[in-house]
Amino acid sequence: MFHISDLKKFNRCQRLFALDQAAPPQEWERYVRLDEQVTDLAAQMLGVTDPFLGQRNDPPELAMQALKEKDWLIKARFEYRNLRIKAPFLHRNGAGWDLYFLFPGLYPHADDLLFYCAMVWVLEHLGIHLKNIRMVHLNREYQRKGDLDVKQLFTVTDYFYNAANHPTVLIREAIADGMRDYTSQLDAMEKSLLKPAPSPVRKPRCASRQKCRFYEECFPEEQKEPCNSILTLIGSRYRYEMKAEGRYFLKDADLNRIEGTRQQFAQIRADQNGGLFADHLGLSAWLSDIRYPISFLDFEWECYAVPQYEGMHPYDVLPFEYSLHIMQKDGTMTHQVFLGIHDDRRKMVESLLSEVPSEGTIIAYNAEGAEKIRLQEFADQFPEYRERLLDMKARMKDLQVPFTSGLVYDTRMGGAWNLKRIMSMMDDPGYRDLDIHEGMAAVFAWRHLDRGDEEADQEQIIRELKEYCGMDSYAMTVVYRWLTQIA
Repeated sequence: MFHISDLKKFNRCQRLFALDQAAPPQEWERYVRLDEQVTDLAAQMLGVTDPFLGQRNDPPELAMQALKEKDWLIKARFEYRNLRIKAPFLHRNGAGWDLYFLFPGLYPHADDLLFYCAMVWVLEHLGIHLKNIRMVHLNREYQRKGDLDVKQLFTVTDYFYNAANHPTVLIREAIADGMRDYTSQLDAMEKSLLKPAPSPVRKPRCASRQKCRFYEECFPEEQKEPCNSILTLIGSRYRYEMKAEGRYFLKDADLNRIEGTRQQFAQIRADQNGGLFADHLGLSAWLSDIRYPISFLDFEWECYAVPQYEGMHPYDVLPFEYSLHIMQKDGTMTHQVFLGIHDDRRKMVESLLSEVPSEGTIIAYNAEGAEKIRLQEFADQFPEYRERLLDMKARMKDLQVPFTSGLVYDTRMGGAWNLKRIMSMMDDPGYRDLDIHEGMAAVFAWRHLDRGDEEADQEQIIRELKEYCGMDSYAMTVVYRWLTQIA
């Protein structure tokens, strides 16, 4: 028996499918918080009464029988040609059925048509006549005021959205255009399980944004690549071709086959220079705008699909911690950490305003994509503090800019420029001795506090969270001093 996820993996890579079938199930926690059963909330909005509610491992005959007895089916398991699906909502409509897909995001796009097409393919081949195909998704415009209003929380649409998040293509038409017969593919999947996993073939999506879980297993030799390997050339289409030709290092790159970005230029020059490249004039100009006292600020936050607290929209974030290092002109530093439990946004804002100096530069790493956004959100949520919060935002500089703009590159960065990678080059233990090593681990740990898990060691979690967030702001002070030495 296969699921649609298996079909998608087989389409992506037959080796991925084979390895995944043989591997133990993955245990994972959602990056986005979903404490509520979104299906239950959507059922309330749709006005579902007396439904058939499917369960894991239900035999498909149960759902077929429910079609004769019930007007609503939720999470019903159907099966055709060894492909098992879970239909979110089916509602009787005369002699046919309306199918409601449930999308727990904001704007469903037609970028996962295989999922929708395969589900409709199974239902139609079982003789289930679908009259309407609709989508239930979260409404970005909804703002929580008091109790959750499920009528406003969701939107029901007949359309997929485009890149600008405007409804454009009818769901039914998109599915009809993308529909195919999956019989031969399902047969091929069954036959493939009788053979050894195919040899790895590198494709662009192997190491895309969602890196394959088997990447290191497929390409173990890349773990041994030197830090100045041509394979570290950022954004290069031809790096593997160049390596195959014997161009093993960044300094050997074929200049006619690079994209010509400033980062690539910095990487190649760094390797030519023995490991380090710096645009001294550009870096000095960037540093010249920084004024003392310098505040190094880092936030940690949770993201909720369904708004948990007053004033929140779907997919709003809840900052729960910040770390602040303040550097004076004479080099002395002070450090403060704020850690909240549940909704402590107001306390956090008031603490932030009392501890961040009213003058000087505020530095954050990836400020444009994180800390500046958090300050803007605070300004919108607490208008009485708006002017001061926006002043903080205006004084903020992004420590990531010297690296993303190609002002500085050290080959030890190995094609990455995140704070932890840069910190690993320094003569400092940095993150190595911490129990929490990255942002999502901090979020997962904080959830134990927020949920009041009795089995969790609350004091240990608090200590580890403060150490981790404190290291983020401390690491910025180390990197900043390194940049000033280079300049």
